Amino acid sequence: MTNPTEPGLTAIISERRRLTNLAYRLLGSLADAEDVVQETYTRWYALSPEQQEAIDSPGAWLTKVAGRICLDLLGSARARRERYVGEWIPEPLPDRTEWISGRPGAGTVDPADRVTLDESVHMAFLVVLEAMTPAERVAFILHDVFRYPFADIAEIVGRTPAACRQLATSARRRLRAAQPEAASTAQRADVVRAFKHAWEAKDIDALIALLAPDATATGDGGGLVRAALHPVQGAEPVARFFADLPVTAPGLTLVERTVNGQPGLVALHDGATVSVMAFEVTDHRIQHIWAVLNPAKLGPWTAS
Repeated sequence: MTNPTEPGLTAIISERRRLTNLAYRLLGSLADAEDVVQETYTRWYALSPEQQEAIDSPGAWLTKVAGRICLDLLGSARARRERYVGEWIPEPLPDRTEWISGRPGAGTVDPADRVTLDESVHMAFLVVLEAMTPAERVAFILHDVFRYPFADIAEIVGRTPAACRQLATSARRRLRAAQPEAASTAQRADVVRAFKHAWEAKDIDALIALLAPDATATGDGGGLVRAALHPVQGAEPVARFFADLPVTAPGLTLVERTVNGQPGLVALHDGATVSVMAFEVTDHRIQHIWAVLNPAKLGPWTAS
């Protein structure tokens, strides 16, 4: 006899990757995204077989639940950020992000549990998302990135489809205003590599030449490790800040890695990741550097 819940079970398993992709873009945190997906599954399994069978589209149901959970988390995020020590930066992702399945004791990596890297996870993109209201962020990501109709989004954010359309339009304006024309990946790689060499040589003049006049550098230590509490601003201050860091200390290595789909740098101490840096490059110069040092955000880098 066929189990009536099998089609729904197959559907939710196939939705896992998409839900994780959605939650990470909405929250900027892989740990929070995993929690959202786990909670979404918990609510599905709490339904009776009859309730599951009555749901026409399990995928749509799961998205609605995950979206609402993310919306609630975003609503409380600002209060949490006020208690955060120093600057908060979205969690950086390696080129290939894999993590252990949520099942206790699981020892294999689920291929579905990967965040797809594209322009919507570039660090500059995620930082702009942080400035949006929760409703703007949800409406924009669901519509512009995941192509959900505004009628469905309206059920998640509790507004009319027309209001959701306006939210997405407002979010697009924020992105256009905050993101100048980006350099190609090859150009970014060349600039980041030149920055690495100048930093290792402690060549302040070369560093200044690679930085935009109004460049900024932001660090995130989360109060767990030492990091600048406020962004460093201006080409010369940023250059001197990096020149003073012990990048050539014994046991410390600086390597080129892909960070959120773009060229970046990773600092290793005796083989352990201690910092991940993402860059925004425009007109062959570095506009912004984001350095994540908070060990709580470096889990995927430790495992990769």
